[in-house]
Amino acid sequence: MVASLKDSKLTERLSYYVHGQAPGLWDYLVQGLFTTLLGGIPGPPGILLRGIIYKLILRADGFVAIESGVRLRQARNIRLGKNAYLDHRVYLHACPDGIEIGADTCVMHNAELHVFNFRGLQHAFIKVGRRTFIGESVVIRGQGGVTIGDSVLIGPLAKILAIDHDFTDPTRPVIDQDISARGIVIEDGAWIGAGAAILDGVRIGRGAVVGANAVVTRDVPAHTIAVGVPARVIRDTHQDMAANQGTAL
Repeated sequence: MVASLKDSKLTERLSYYVHGQAPGLWDYLVQGLFTTLLGGIPGPPGILLRGIIYKLILRADGFVAIESGVRLRQARNIRLGKNAYLDHRVYLHACPDGIEIGADTCVMHNAELHVFNFRGLQHAFIKVGRRTFIGESVVIRGQGGVTIGDSVLIGPLAKILAIDHDFTDPTRPVIDQDISARGIVIEDGAWIGAGAAILDGVRIGRGAVVGANAVVTRDVPAHTIAVGVPARVIRDTHQDMAANQGTAL
């Protein structure tokens, strides 16, 4: 991106900027007008107004609660389920394949869901299921596609990064080398601990638990607990359940 803009004209840079924020100039102006006039109104009045009027710039299935200071880019590519909640200073950047947040899902303050697909990668999106909780200051990068299931718990400061950089050529800066984006899947009922990092190409199984500050570089099977750097599986929660039932008997 930096290299492609290096020798460009000012008008080309402005056009690139606008199309990074909205599909076109008209959408950019309308999106900016609405978010500027309504984005800073605090408390219930602001939530009510945004819940009604933001439907003109994004897709919402019923009423949604959007707190003050929420930033929206490519708003037409954002879909929010009924009773979804966006806390203060959440940032959604939804380039072409967009961001979908399911019904009754909460995205807490300073979280960033980002699909700025400047290299034209396929399958760049973020899809979050129902009744999921995304904690404070979580970062989700969806260039390779991120799918998060229902009733998933994501602790504060976790990072879900569906993109990786090639660094095999020592003669070139990493920023100028290729990238890969295989995608990430987190299945229903999983728990991602505070500060954990989920790296590109990983699948977290149904009901799995990832410990705080773990770095996950490979798949975590369903109903297991993984901890450490790099993360490794230490327990099977099905075995724990069987042991507890045996003790009770």
